[in-house]
Amino acid sequence: MENKICVYAICKNEIKFAERFFASVKEADYVCVLDTGSTDGTYEKFKELGAICKQKKYKNFRFDVARNDSMALIPPDADICVCVDIDEYFNPGWSKILKENWRAGVGRARYRYTWNFNPDGSEGVVFMADKIHKRGAYKWVYPVHEVLSPTTKENLKFIDLPTIQLNHKADDTKSRKSYLPLLELSVKENPNDDRNMHYLGREYMFNKQYDLAIETLIRHLNMPSSRWDIERCASLRYIANCYKHKGDFENEESHLLLASLECNYVREPYFELGAFYFEHKQYLKAAFMFSEMLKITNRYLNYMSSPACWGSLPYDYLSICYYELGNLKLAIKNVEIAISLSADERLKQNKQIFVNKLNENKK
Repeated sequence: MENKICVYAICKNEIKFAERFFASVKEADYVCVLDTGSTDGTYEKFKELGAICKQKKYKNFRFDVARNDSMALIPPDADICVCVDIDEYFNPGWSKILKENWRAGVGRARYRYTWNFNPDGSEGVVFMADKIHKRGAYKWVYPVHEVLSPTTKENLKFIDLPTIQLNHKADDTKSRKSYLPLLELSVKENPNDDRNMHYLGREYMFNKQYDLAIETLIRHLNMPSSRWDIERCASLRYIANCYKHKGDFENEESHLLLASLECNYVREPYFELGAFYFEHKQYLKAAFMFSEMLKITNRYLNYMSSPACWGSLPYDYLSICYYELGNLKLAIKNVEIAISLSADERLKQNKQIFVNKLNENKK
């Protein structure tokens, strides 16, 4: 018998995304939506579209509780559960891929997730997400940045399905003010969880509470369980960013250098070091860092990756560095690569400046 799929979601005041979301998930056998108190007609819209709906308001909202409550709406004959947010949508054909690849013993599936898009429509941050799971084998934990935790001792396997594509186009006007208190609660409840500590430090940074961010991110780095080098590298980069905003450029540079030592196979620390030296007009050091960065050709799909490292900007920086260093041929070579990756008219103007200067020098 073929496995049945149920998409389940939570929402509040997201009517602008309702039809796009439902059109992409209606390939599933069931769609369940828990509305947490919409006043804009979202709840009524999903009932009209045919979703299994329930409305529940929370005095003290937390994402794990709401997601577990939404999971309770899933019909008993559904085998595969797919957690999606209302501002996300699948590319067509995803359910067929999922059913064809789901096997006995599988507990979770990873899929390709585009978290945001650049202004020109190209992909921004991309990573492999894993919110597809076997029914009855997991629950959601943590008040925010919630994750699935096993509820069974079965040795369930992950499968990777990169041909399933989920896209995220969010409402940037929505406030994330609830994230900080929920993260503080998460760390209070789980003080030894390094992931939550990293997220809390980052959130302090987002909120411009730079001293608290530095203190919290250092706590993350000192935790025995903090072993993922890419995440540790990100904590060091965030500390550097805090020092930048505090005007402490010596500590900014030293933490970026530490980040490059912590994880030397991702582009981000080299890119940020290059930008640091560029801003301080140390063009030789900047050119070296961007050149070293470009030697890294494997893009690791994780939520801490920066799309800027993989577009025109490194070549743009390099072209200006070489211009300032007097190497006009390399300046032109790099700006031409930048032009091939971007429609920015400024790059074409820079190329003309470089070419004119080169011709002047030949006279």
